[in-house]
Amino acid sequence: MIRTAILGASGFVGAELLRLCASHPELDPVRLFGDSQAGLRLDAVHPQLALAYPDLVIERYAPDLLDGIDLVFAALPHGHSQRIAPDVIARDIPFVDLGADFRLSSAEDYRTWYKEEHAAPELLSRFVYGIPELHREAIAASKTVAAAGCYPTSAILALRPLIDLVDPDTIVVDAASGVSGAGKGLKDETHFNSVDENFTAYGLLTHRHTAEMEMALGGRLLFTPHLAPMNRGILATCYAVARGPCDPLATLKAAYADEPFIHVSERPPSTKWTFGSNAVHLTARYDARTGRVLAIAALDNLVKGAAGQMIQCANLMLGLDEVAGLSRVGVCP
Repeated sequence: MIRTAILGASGFVGAELLRLCASHPELDPVRLFGDSQAGLRLDAVHPQLALAYPDLVIERYAPDLLDGIDLVFAALPHGHSQRIAPDVIARDIPFVDLGADFRLSSAEDYRTWYKEEHAAPELLSRFVYGIPELHREAIAASKTVAAAGCYPTSAILALRPLIDLVDPDTIVVDAASGVSGAGKGLKDETHFNSVDENFTAYGLLTHRHTAEMEMALGGRLLFTPHLAPMNRGILATCYAVARGPCDPLATLKAAYADEPFIHVSERPPSTKWTFGSNAVHLTARYDARTGRVLAIAALDNLVKGAAGQMIQCANLMLGLDEVAGLSRVGVCP
């Protein structure tokens, strides 16, 4: 078994990593780190995991606790992984980071979008951007992967095969996420009374995930995220001016014909179809009336947008079956 450590184990993504690892034939979580709930048994923090992990305790991170570890997952807020990464890299342990610290290609871009200096700019070039469908070979050859964010994963998978069909400077991405995307911490805007029967836009013009989308797609795009009154899921509706008449649905089908986690169809996708799975459902249209391309993606923000994508990357890095431990089937209703 592959002895696995999880940083940020007390959060939503940490819980999802543990849920998926419980069905994985090779990954064995043996070290769980989380400062805010260090010292608590896992079943006190995540009761849904009690039967899978009856003896695990959440610990406060210390570098020496990585001794004997074969794989590290980090699901931490931005700014934290860049201080821990040197410990992991020095031990030559495969490392999959979900934070934003190593997703962008330069310290300048990080400063622009995150409004702070990067603490380990010399490590940026070591990390591969983690969307397996687009970077499979590079991920498999790397020991350090920065898994893509949930919003960028939806938009990039919907648009990347279509880039030659559109003007990339005209891309608009409107995406709505479930409340779990905001993390487990208490915030006024994510309280039940704020979210229930409500639908809001936020991060207007400056949302940090814009940088990842522009890095992957080229050009400059307009991204507006929305908070939807649901626990999980992302629906990304993307638009761009077409270079001419085209068939974007056929292009998506050809691009993803052999991908185990991507389903392309004419039917507009629903977040419910992907609930609890690593699947992405896509569709696309060309609108002759306006000369625009429309592409839509649905995924589970905690699975393909986070923990599932991390495990998919780890499977590639470790030479395992890419689909190990990951479901392609959503839970519905």
